[in-house]
Amino acid sequence: MCFRQLVPESAWRKDRVSTKNRTLHFPHLKHVQERIQIDSKTISEDLFAKYVFEVWDGLSHNTPKPRYLQLLMLASVHAFIREGIDVAIYETHNGGEYDATNVIQKPIVTGITTIGMDHIEQLGPSIENIAWHKAGIFKYGSPAFSTLQEPAVATVLQARASEKNVALGFVDVDPTLPCKADALKPEVQQKNSSLAIALADTFLKAKAPKEYCSLMSQDVIRGVDRFFWPGRYQRIIDGDYQWFLDGAHNELSIQKAAQWFAETVSESQRYLEMSNLRNTESKAENSSKILPVTRILIFSHVSERDGAAILKGVARGLQESGMQIQHVILSTYEERQDGTVGINQCSNPPKKPFSLDVQRDYVDAYKSINPNVDIAIEPTIEGALNLAKDIGDRDNGMQTLVTGSLYLVGGALRLLETNA
Repeated sequence: MCFRQLVPESAWRKDRVSTKNRTLHFPHLKHVQERIQIDSKTISEDLFAKYVFEVWDGLSHNTPKPRYLQLLMLASVHAFIREGIDVAIYETHNGGEYDATNVIQKPIVTGITTIGMDHIEQLGPSIENIAWHKAGIFKYGSPAFSTLQEPAVATVLQARASEKNVALGFVDVDPTLPCKADALKPEVQQKNSSLAIALADTFLKAKAPKEYCSLMSQDVIRGVDRFFWPGRYQRIIDGDYQWFLDGAHNELSIQKAAQWFAETVSESQRYLEMSNLRNTESKAENSSKILPVTRILIFSHVSERDGAAILKGVARGLQESGMQIQHVILSTYEERQDGTVGINQCSNPPKKPFSLDVQRDYVDAYKSINPNVDIAIEPTIEGALNLAKDIGDRDNGMQTLVTGSLYLVGGALRLLETNA
């Protein structure tokens, strides 16, 4: 979503051309209205309800009612028109070929990020099947870009682009990116931002006045500097509690999240050691002042995917990064200990309950990589967060990675925000 920062930066550069951009993205984390944003700001609850009900009430009684995602798509188009948007950025749900966003027949440009084995039940079973579905967003005559893909995926994308007379470009990491920026430390964000640059540049060449039709380095720097995506490589520091949240939910992305956590906490530890060293007379004295940090993993994943394999991917990613976890807390998507369910929760009852057999599989999966870890089961997200805090209180602080599902991360963010 760095694209939405890059277009306004270029358009505002001369203070003579302005844009009002809107995004539709899936799913929401904390509040359903997050799915529709204007100029990087979530629309109000009242405005969201207004547009949803205007669409719903405006449908003919003889017309079949749209499903949930179709309704959100219609509401977003309605909001787009009413709010006088200049630029619309649409994110598909989990496919492309049969996605509700395909009502847009002539996009200025389309983009595809790295494709992995995800949503297999709907799009699979093979990586080629998934790529075929993803390429459904290609539209006749509209240019398209993709991050670099594995050969099997690239072949499918190229074939589908040829079928639709689409000029498809594959984008490597852009050398103009300020890769030392915090937002770009994860390699995947460098790839995604490079794709965003290609998309934004193509859009500007097609739509902006000639004097403003290309990105400049300062546009990219400002866009990256302002980029923030909740629940994606997000860090929250609350006194001695350090929370690291990422909504990774497949084997490819989960290892990236583990790597990010390991690199970030290691960098923080090195900074602390260097700071203490400057204020002490010897390394021995410095070492005695730095207490070991307790590190915790909170994990939840209940879907048609192989949750045990995803959890094993976290364990393997941490191990390969040299990061030792002392405690693992397995949880569900249930948010609160008192059983109340908020209106903004977007998880459906899982097809595969978090049964004792599933719990046992998860424990065995993690211990196959790290047999010495302490593993606890907490039936709610709130209970998992509280247990992590209790461990932190006992051990003078903690660093906790929360990952495995956007539903888990969304619930955690709501609870952390409420208790802040």
